[in-house]
Amino acid sequence: MLVKKDLHLTYCTNIHPGQDWKSTFESIQKHVPGIKKEVSDAESFGLGLRLSNKASEELDNGTNMANFQEWLVKNDVYVFTMNGFPYGNFHDERVKDMVHAPDWTTNERCIYTKRLFKQLSELLPKGINGGISTAPITYKYWHKSEDETVKAFETGAKNMLEVANYLFELEKITGKYMHLDIEPEPDGLLENSDEVLHFFTEYLLPIGIPFFKSELGLNQLQAEALIKKYITVCYDICHFSLAFEEPSDTFSKFKEHNISIGKIQVSAALKIIFDGRDDESVWQELSKFNEPTYLHQVTEKIGDTVKTYSDLPVILEKKGAHKELRAHYHVPLFLEKYGALFSTQDHILKTLNYIKDNPVSEHLEIETYTWDVLPSDLKQDLSESIVREIQWLKTRL
Repeated sequence: MLVKKDLHLTYCTNIHPGQDWKSTFESIQKHVPGIKKEVSDAESFGLGLRLSNKASEELDNGTNMANFQEWLVKNDVYVFTMNGFPYGNFHDERVKDMVHAPDWTTNERCIYTKRLFKQLSELLPKGINGGISTAPITYKYWHKSEDETVKAFETGAKNMLEVANYLFELEKITGKYMHLDIEPEPDGLLENSDEVLHFFTEYLLPIGIPFFKSELGLNQLQAEALIKKYITVCYDICHFSLAFEEPSDTFSKFKEHNISIGKIQVSAALKIIFDGRDDESVWQELSKFNEPTYLHQVTEKIGDTVKTYSDLPVILEKKGAHKELRAHYHVPLFLEKYGALFSTQDHILKTLNYIKDNPVSEHLEIETYTWDVLPSDLKQDLSESIVREIQWLKTRL
């Protein structure tokens, strides 16, 4: 929905199970009309669409796209952003590091992403830019040597630049501007703002500028501008809080290098604070969040560096002495405190405060996808929970 001039707010449908198009559409039909009635009854409701590869393939079959477009018009719903990070199933089975597969070193990821953009071009209303968030190249621990890592950077850059070229051509045909939003996260090949800058300066630009100069006859400045127009950053608030980065610092750094924020994903991580008085209660509360579906990396700032533990069980087994940990577990936005634990809700509020005077992106997407794996006393009716999150965010905008 449009919450203020040129600021579209939605939630991501990766909350709902949707391995194929039938189950995806059924979930949308079940939940979205009621949510819209509560939060955007008199206005059009924007939707953050998540399609698995299988669902995306099936959307192009028969009359599926036409039927979906008809449903969107009938229900006054529009799609302006998509989540193209998880390729396969995202619910009811072990996901963990395989959320990155196939990664940007593969042709499969490239084909999937271009198909999503073709579909978004058919769904996106005129006059609105569209974006698709995507994986931060690959899962870093799949590449054991420095040579393998460099190769992943190079191949990932070439594939993303192929998508940028596709978006350039698609905009000429459709008149619609769309961008690929890279989403850094813990243990991705890109985890923080410095690593994003490194990727742009050492790979995307050196590889992309000669390509676009040759293919399109552009000069160096024009080629760089094209790359930065179509390849942007998805600023996931949870993920950057795990990197212990202040929003104003990150946004200023990207602005200095003319790197755009395609989408802000509004999400909160767990914050674990130890004061030495009842640390065992803290560990007991944290253990409630140990579940087998998703990766829940844990980060800790030690001096000027951030240490990352690969998953929640790792830190629970070791325990040890800590002052503050942050866990990659997308908890409800409205959750400031849970027993002896806290959330990084303060990071959300800092981000919202910053964008009031500095509109860095036109897209806000709530992404709390963990409702079905939360501790039992946090589980409530899914639609009611989504409504509560949207209303919480709207009141703070």
